[in-house]
Amino acid sequence: MAHAYTPGLKVTARTVVRKERRLPLPGETKAEKGQRVSGDDVVARTELPGNVTTLNVGGLLGVPPEDVPGMMLKKAGDAVEKNEAVARSKGLFGLFKSEVKSPIKGAVESVSSVTGQVILREPPQPVQVDAYVRGRVAEVIPNEGVVVETEASLVQGIFGVGGEVRGELKTVVDSAEAVLTGKELDESCEGKVVIGGSLITHEAIDRALKVGARAVVAGGVEDSTLRKFLGYDIGVAITGSEKKGLTLVVTEGFGRMRMAQKTFDLLKSLEGRMASVNGATQIRAGVIRPEVIVPQEEGDGEVMQSKAEGGLELGMAVRIIRQPNFGQIGKVTQLPVELQEIESEAKARVLEVELEDRTRVLLPRANVEIIES
Repeated sequence: MAHAYTPGLKVTARTVVRKERRLPLPGETKAEKGQRVSGDDVVARTELPGNVTTLNVGGLLGVPPEDVPGMMLKKAGDAVEKNEAVARSKGLFGLFKSEVKSPIKGAVESVSSVTGQVILREPPQPVQVDAYVRGRVAEVIPNEGVVVETEASLVQGIFGVGGEVRGELKTVVDSAEAVLTGKELDESCEGKVVIGGSLITHEAIDRALKVGARAVVAGGVEDSTLRKFLGYDIGVAITGSEKKGLTLVVTEGFGRMRMAQKTFDLLKSLEGRMASVNGATQIRAGVIRPEVIVPQEEGDGEVMQSKAEGGLELGMAVRIIRQPNFGQIGKVTQLPVELQEIESEAKARVLEVELEDRTRVLLPRANVEIIES
């Protein structure tokens, strides 16, 4: 029987995680298939071409373009220093010579006798891609990168900002309901991934930056707090490229929202372990979710297989993603086959969810997302 598409959010103590680590341009892979790598190990590298600067040598020297090659002190391929002369006029009777100096350090890329222009290029910029997570190289993509595979605990969030960071997990609150105010953070949080409860306040973000925390994970955050932190409103584009010195991961949604107890308990149980965290988020086509990955030792436990690919099932954990019960978590108790009329008077497939307070609600299947475990 066909079923409506239901988005899934993974929160699992042990699963197989595969991360593709790819260069932006062809380059060199630095790891072999089957090799064990740590998160900091460089697995691929390349060089990005430097920026281009154009010099109108003909115009600056007051000569026709075809004369420019004969006045060059540097040829194509030669290195140049900033303020070093690259061309010189012949002057009048050997006197009154004019020079054109390079505004950059780099190399001469080309000299044109048609336009009289010289193209200079800055030195290439090295780019390295690390493994991000500890694991095994499962696949090598020639000249581009690798795929790293690891058995790990995985927590996906609803929203995040900031790029990839790594640090030990440190829980600083006693419960999933607690608000992270900043008072809970001290110098012991330096280099750590801080686990909060229901809300990240702006004061907590400021304090996390001051003590040198790598990331903060909590249930919710106010839109106004994000605006203060970033200096602008979040749009619909992908996040993750923010250079603010701190990565934020929100597991439940916007506002004060208690972190799911299962998520809080899992993260708390992993305290002291090294985690890889990425706040990158994309909610349009090609969904990207923020994540906390904690690699496990081989043989630590049974690898769980996701059930979400088969659609909704009885007993499955779900989160309600629309009002009036937005953010609440429960389990599926009924999956009626027949279409039913909903509040808008349209007919849709529905399900019954038992919330954590034992109350049961009937709602459209499109109003929930699966919490994969």
